[in-house]
Amino acid sequence: MKTGFVVASAIFGAIVMGNVAPAAAAGSFHLSDIQAKNGRTSKYTCSTGRILQVTYWNAANGQSFALVPVNGQQMLFVDTLSASGVKYQAGSYTWWTKGPRADLYDATKGENAPPVLSNCVTIVR
Repeated sequence: MKTGFVVASAIFGAIVMGNVAPAAAAGSFHLSDIQAKNGRTSKYTCSTGRILQVTYWNAANGQSFALVPVNGQQMLFVDTLSASGVKYQAGSYTWWTKGPRADLYDATKGENAPPVLSNCVTIVR
């Protein structure tokens, strides 16, 4: 798990320092031993009416990443173990996707707290 954190920190640093385009326009990125390709961007509409644009990448080593806007800032999430769907972590936040649906959780709100954003559904173009 420590390796995932180091990689996520490095990618986030590259984004902040301008080495990777912030929205990355669903492009690819390369960090020494991590090559992520096939980026895709999805738009979600959440139960609050908020619209999110999330960019996903899959890496050759099996990891996947998601760039999710949280509190007005882009945060880079790394995939982690999940019983169903794909669960991404960034700091105290969890972005959990299951098919066309996703929820955003904040661990600082408590173990049984409701999602910060819930029922986010992919907008089909």
